[in-house]
Amino acid sequence: MQIMKPVAIFRHAPSEGPGYFATFLDTHGIPWQLFRIDAGDALPTHVRLFSGLAFMGGPMSVNDDLPWIPHSLELIRQAAQADIPVLGHCLGGQLMAKALGGAVGRNPIKEIGWGEVMVADNATAKAWFEEVKKFEAFHWHGETFTIPPGATGILGNAHCVNQAFAMGKHLGMQCHIEMTEEMVREWCALGEQEIASAITSPAVQQQAGILDNLAEHVKRLNVAAQKIYTKWIEGLVR
Repeated sequence: MQIMKPVAIFRHAPSEGPGYFATFLDTHGIPWQLFRIDAGDALPTHVRLFSGLAFMGGPMSVNDDLPWIPHSLELIRQAAQADIPVLGHCLGGQLMAKALGGAVGRNPIKEIGWGEVMVADNATAKAWFEEVKKFEAFHWHGETFTIPPGATGILGNAHCVNQAFAMGKHLGMQCHIEMTEEMVREWCALGEQEIASAITSPAVQQQAGILDNLAEHVKRLNVAAQKIYTKWIEGLVR
């Protein structure tokens, strides 16, 4: 029996791990390997060791002068050329957009907390979401990406036009679908000052609002994430 190659997961901050994505992979018997960029783990030199690549979030910008960013961009380009699926969450989606020819810059307003995203009315969006027209995602970002050449925008909302794009097997998201209750609580604690300084933004929730009815919010998000992740793993190299 052939053993499946692991999914490589890239973590950019200790608090922004794979969360529910790791739970989903475990439930489906898919092996994964975590690369803790924040802890100085060496990045792989080639993508063919993996069935897919997943990039998580982080507080930095893809436009920052950080030594690992060019390497990550090159891995994404390698994977796209080799038809090995790439998945990006927030910063991860921005890395994908930049690697594939898009641009990353400031969003008109900061977006923090729970907020609805709308599924685009196009064939690519329908392939990923089927009958789903909208769902509530989690947000924590001040920057956003443009849709790279050859990709299709599949999610958006009033506060951020480009919430996700797809290109073949590859999916880059501005929003977060990987959240667990523990992650939401930790981000709120770590980001208390950021929330307070940006509370005038119409897309920033008070901490109390983010945490209210948290278990139900996360439960609904897990359902949406399961649909997206199920579609993504169909493309894994086996």
